[in-house]
Amino acid sequence: MVAGEASGDLLAALLLQAVHQRWAGVPAFGIGGPQMAVQGFEAWWPHHKLAVHGLGWDVLLRYREIVGIRKQLFARLADKPPSLFIGVDAPDFNLDLEAMLRARGVKTMHFVCPSVWAWRAERLLTMRRSVDHVLCLFPFEPTLLAQHGIDATYVGHPLAQVIPRQVDRLAARAQLGLRQEDDVLALLPGSRRSEIQYLAPVFFQAAARIAKARPHIKFLLPAVPGLEALINRAAQDNAMAGKVQMVSGQSHTVLAACDATLIASGTATLEAALFKRPMVIAYRMGALSWHWMGRKRLQPWVGLPNILSGEFVVPEFLQDRATPQALAEASLQWLDGKASNPDVLRGLEMRFDALHESLRRDTGALAAQAIDNMLHA
Repeated sequence: MVAGEASGDLLAALLLQAVHQRWAGVPAFGIGGPQMAVQGFEAWWPHHKLAVHGLGWDVLLRYREIVGIRKQLFARLADKPPSLFIGVDAPDFNLDLEAMLRARGVKTMHFVCPSVWAWRAERLLTMRRSVDHVLCLFPFEPTLLAQHGIDATYVGHPLAQVIPRQVDRLAARAQLGLRQEDDVLALLPGSRRSEIQYLAPVFFQAAARIAKARPHIKFLLPAVPGLEALINRAAQDNAMAGKVQMVSGQSHTVLAACDATLIASGTATLEAALFKRPMVIAYRMGALSWHWMGRKRLQPWVGLPNILSGEFVVPEFLQDRATPQALAEASLQWLDGKASNPDVLRGLEMRFDALHESLRRDTGALAAQAIDNMLHA
């Protein structure tokens, strides 16, 4: 198995738990993180070795190291072939490795369909060459893959099991020291250093504008451990030091407690939808990365709630459109809606509840069954 970052580590750990329930003691090894280690995984390299994002110097400097790791891993697996190789997300690393292993007769599976329906559709050709089976998180993906000759199974999204359909907002507020009547906006500028660098300043600038319109509003920011200093510096640079309640981790508690969220595009937007929270989605990146990704984009949406709904159910502000003024105005519309337009908020909550139900499956058991079917086909 290869999992390339924290989200992949969690997915792989869930899968390993189900695999061990079906086949006690089966060995698993490759590249992984601490959650996989709890399930007995033997990590030959830690998962953070593969965690680079976007374009630019970070990737260029790490490219040779990552290619070297892939060559060494392939050599070890080719010398002693496993019964099955599972690449967990990290398609830039895993798809080429899967193709090399499959050419040697190793059965290959990919967990999490790359977003070929959103951008980089050319990856479908690579997937058809690389994988025997794909485990999909979203219900529309197996049909799309089948159209291109790729076998797949829908296993649901684990987050839809972890997050209850109804959450106790008052309990979450009490845990964070908030009152029932407080207006609360959650700020989630991302979990990667590059996201904090590009988004935290504009989020804080938007929050300053919101605070002028609503002097008593409370701001929550769940900080990823290790990035607190970077976030605090951004708060100081944008006159928001001491005006935002920083919480170490606990993003789910924050989403349960808030009225709305200003949030970076990514998996966190799906979490916010599962918590039935209105949101304003934003994203910024380096100019080179933005130009390259823009050319590969296939849909008008980037936020998962909008992609899964097939329309703009929540606003998105990308790159140059993600200005402090625009983000503040859109956030205030959701906050004002509590009193002025509650029907719109109820309608959004109902849509998110239907989405939640469609994603609830026993992911681990379905994935283990798919593995069983493939190994004994």
